[in-house]
Amino acid sequence: MLASASPRRLELLARIGITPDRVAPTDIDENPLKAELPRLLAARLSAAKAEAAGALAPGALVLAADTVVGVGRRILGKPADAAEARRFLALLSGRRHHVYTGVALRTPDGRLRTRLVDTILAFQRLTEAQIEDYVAGEEWRGKAGGYAIQGRAEVFVRFLAGSHSNVVGLPLFETAQLLRGVGWLSP
Repeated sequence: MLASASPRRLELLARIGITPDRVAPTDIDENPLKAELPRLLAARLSAAKAEAAGALAPGALVLAADTVVGVGRRILGKPADAAEARRFLALLSGRRHHVYTGVALRTPDGRLRTRLVDTILAFQRLTEAQIEDYVAGEEWRGKAGGYAIQGRAEVFVRFLAGSHSNVVGLPLFETAQLLRGVGWLSP
């Protein structure tokens, strides 16, 4: 079971030959705790999603993930509107940031296995016109940090260290390792 409504996660899983038998998004509070760091938020939310979905389907193998964009201690979630998307892109302009994805696998016997993946990116300096054009295209909707690397925002990336699939929403190497570790995915 995949505890996510993200079409990107389904597409990424299909790349490694996995089609979940069930997709069951969870309804948990995704707000950060006071002074919570971006990496800790990603880890906490992925585990909470796996546990919540597992409680609804005892005995199921549950995969959950949560992606968080962090600039220093600041968390950039999914922008609420175009103005916030502009602010996020202006903040990311010309600087490095981190994309953290927590991946949690709840086994049928209730054990929880987790990974936290950190990818570092740097955007080029963005002009106001580039930001306006990107925001007008509406790719920012529903995307942590206000951008989709698998779309037009990829041209903004001047540096990337780590997993590209992590930035899309699910680090495939680490996900496959978790699934292999429980005997669900062949080597």
